[in-house]
Amino acid sequence: MFICFLKKHEFVLFLFTSFVLAGCSRHVTNPINEVSNKMAGKVVAKVGLRPLFLINEMQDSELKTKLEQCKDNTFYRSDFSLGHRGAPMLFPEHTRESYQAAIDSGAGIVECDVTFTSDKALVCRHSQCDLATTTNILAIPELAKQCSQPFIPADPINDIAATAMCCTSDITLAQFKTLTGKMDGANTQATTVEEYLAGTPNWRTDLYSGKGTLMTHAESIEMFKKSGVKMSPELKSASVKMPFNDFSQTDYAQKMLDEYISAGVPAAQVYPQSFNLADVKYWITHAPLFGKQAIFLDERNVGADFDPENPKTWVPSMQQLKSEGVEYIAPPLWMLVTLDPEGAIIPSQYAKADKAAELKIITWSLERSGLLANGGGWYYQSITEAISSEADVLVLLDVLAKQVGVVGVFSDWPATVTYYANCMAIDQ
Repeated sequence: MFICFLKKHEFVLFLFTSFVLAGCSRHVTNPINEVSNKMAGKVVAKVGLRPLFLINEMQDSELKTKLEQCKDNTFYRSDFSLGHRGAPMLFPEHTRESYQAAIDSGAGIVECDVTFTSDKALVCRHSQCDLATTTNILAIPELAKQCSQPFIPADPINDIAATAMCCTSDITLAQFKTLTGKMDGANTQATTVEEYLAGTPNWRTDLYSGKGTLMTHAESIEMFKKSGVKMSPELKSASVKMPFNDFSQTDYAQKMLDEYISAGVPAAQVYPQSFNLADVKYWITHAPLFGKQAIFLDERNVGADFDPENPKTWVPSMQQLKSEGVEYIAPPLWMLVTLDPEGAIIPSQYAKADKAAELKIITWSLERSGLLANGGGWYYQSITEAISSEADVLVLLDVLAKQVGVVGVFSDWPATVTYYANCMAIDQ
């Protein structure tokens, strides 16, 4: 029996033969292996129980067998796995706790949605005006009264829902930092603030929402940099008229990149996103090192005539986007897939056109629809008839990876994508 150890001045042990290493108990932390993993550029991920739960729910298939065979593997961080707002299935979105969960579960790229306060500080929030549903701002009277629309209780007799709208641009950075993040949700039948704030959807949990530490954009950069993950900031559309106090849209787009430059983050570590094609073009032209990894978040589907099977309804065309310097495109899940006559999930014409134009595809957002027994809702609208259980997340993921050819998947619980990417050796 061998005892494995590594003293400060005994790095030579790294050169020991595999025979010696084999003598180490698999249940004892082996510092030599830790050094080896670090030297190989791999970071161990903690994928937890959810991937196994999903696999166990699958019908017998070649895919299920393959995924089951990986259950005892060691898993590593993967750039194929992107943390959508962190890991908001269990933790309040865009909080330090949510980001840490995404990092721990193997997301190689983590997202901060970027908006701004009244004093033009950049902060991480999914929307400029979501504070009423994602923070405790309404429970703080002195801040609640600054909201664009303070809380209005429901009127059940006249069937009027409760409403409130609180924006980051309603408050200063100092005030923003006093808030606590909560699980996104609101009780629209509420007659009190307390009832309104207690609106977490039943497919999420409040078990880990006791502490939600809000983050500035700069703080997220430092956190991600320290953790060694790549970064995908999304420049959110302003809910106020631009320019805002002499802060123009181009100022906003440039300031977001300037904070990476100031932090010494190489452009190769950053994937800036925007639904506004003009923002993407600005980065391509004025910050080309960042621009070549800029992601165009595609919402051309908002047009009434959009059809992912009909190229004539996509304006501009995929080829035009490519000719204008766009390299990455990110549509929602449903735009990339359809069903064949037998009801199997296959790539859509939209997905095929992306590949033909040599656009790199990233998609959003897996594990954001609650229970899938009733077809999955908006994110699965093109394949509803094929969606009937939680396990269909993995079936869809397999099609996206192997047939569509996506290079990354945003998920509200990145561990699932991390497990899949490792099992299928996507990053190797």
